[in-house]
Amino acid sequence: MSKLFIIPTPIGNLEDITFRAIRLLKEVHLILAEDTRQTSKLLQHYNIQNRLMSFHQYNEHQSVKKIIDLLLSGTTMGLVSDAGTPGISDPAFLLVRACIDNNIEVECLPGPTAFVPALVQSGFPTDRFVFEGFLPHKKGRQKRLKALTEETRTLVFYESPYRLIKALEEFKTYFGENRMISVCREISKMFHETRRGTAAELIQHYTNHPPKGEIVLVVSGKNETQSNND
Repeated sequence: MSKLFIIPTPIGNLEDITFRAIRLLKEVHLILAEDTRQTSKLLQHYNIQNRLMSFHQYNEHQSVKKIIDLLLSGTTMGLVSDAGTPGISDPAFLLVRACIDNNIEVECLPGPTAFVPALVQSGFPTDRFVFEGFLPHKKGRQKRLKALTEETRTLVFYESPYRLIKALEEFKTYFGENRMISVCREISKMFHETRRGTAAELIQHYTNHPPKGEIVLVVSGKNETQSNND
């Protein structure tokens, strides 16, 4: 019986992968990979020899029908992204929906997702939060930020190191100068860092110390900031 497994992969340290994920990467007939070169490094590290097929945001619309046909023919597949859980700011949604429409079983394994450790170690409330992923680069960016100005839940964003200063400046404008922010980068890697402060404090720091690596921004909710100031 065909089945699609969503398999999370390490976001930094290669040891952050489950025994089950390794077993399934060996057992499935085919691995769908966001970047086959990146996934090959992981497979080599665990001595896994399996077929790879490219599946990323630029070809997912064209590839879905072919993949569904393969699944319907009895092929069992594992879907991986470059890092973390597929579908969280990475391709997966269209394929999962197509599988459901075609009565193909889908199972997502638990595993690494960058925003979870960043959120937990931010020190901000974790019982209720809003995951925004990457903000639009241009169209709709300001509208989205404006819509979040009254949000009382903790906010979580993904950002590139090249746009970090811009994002912090926008947070200062839309969320206010006193809103507390946590910048978490290089999660689980050798130079992992979490730095907390106001937008102005973080802008000054990262202007003097340009950041590297993938970044998760965690912003305290509006009411949380107000209670801290009381």
